Amino acid sequence: MSESPSSPRLGFIGLGLMGVPMCRNLLRAGFDLTVYNRTAVKAEPLVASGATAADSIADLAERCDVVLACLGTVAASEAAFCGEQGAVSRSRPGQLYIDLGTIGPEAARRIAANVAARGVDFLDAPVSGGPEGAAAGSLTIMTGGRREAYERAEPILRAIGRNLHHLGEVGAGSVAKLVNQLLTLVHAAAAAEALALGSRAGADPERLLEVLRTSFGQSKMLERTVPRIVARDFAAGAPLRLYAKDLMLLRELAERGGAAVPLGMAAGLLLERAEAMGLAEMDIAALYRLYEGPAPDGR
Repeated sequence: MSESPSSPRLGFIGLGLMGVPMCRNLLRAGFDLTVYNRTAVKAEPLVASGATAADSIADLAERCDVVLACLGTVAASEAAFCGEQGAVSRSRPGQLYIDLGTIGPEAARRIAANVAARGVDFLDAPVSGGPEGAAAGSLTIMTGGRREAYERAEPILRAIGRNLHHLGEVGAGSVAKLVNQLLTLVHAAAAAEALALGSRAGADPERLLEVLRTSFGQSKMLERTVPRIVARDFAAGAPLRLYAKDLMLLRELAERGGAAVPLGMAAGLLLERAEAMGLAEMDIAALYRLYEGPAPDGR
């Protein structure tokens, strides 16, 4: 879209692996964009591309109609929106706040209740697709919140995502994201284990992938893991430590609903081992490295 007088002024908080490419796509779509990051230097490339840098979150919120955030922890999101120096400190009725991170339904509802008292709408809109999807503008976005707020946000979300879903009230998007993360964790762990088994037995991972693509064992995480193993490329898409945070939220969701997630907890044990090995900043494909030491029989 090209910028017009009626286009909302956007603010974006959090310029990490996901935030920067999302901001680039918002700029390409013609939005007036103000950005903020705790490490100010990260804003410089975006400013060179047309964004404006804010001195603080409060400053950003004062300038903008819609405030988006993509941050690494629940605490960071709550502080960004609801803290003493957060967006709500300079809010005005009619603003819209959107959290694109994985914060869980309880935090989403807390934020929504806090900002609603100031006449501000809130959407929890976690994304899936990783930095690659963020760069391509092809993210899946799972949104919870008032239908009217979602419709207002939809043109903005279409600049960063290809698969948009409005799933119900605030918190619904976060529930869907945690279901996705459960499957992602389990599938990634299973892919690492299966490929290690095949490799130890003499199978070539790329040939295995050819077979598994048309078999019941196929999964998106398998497709993603094999090339990284072959290239020994374990640089982070999303670092493993973020999955550990998601696992905590998964556990909380399961406990509240009286659900059992034994496979998720088993995958969590692998995450703990990987972090203990110093792999916390690596891609989830690095779970494969857990199997590269001696086998149980000493081979």
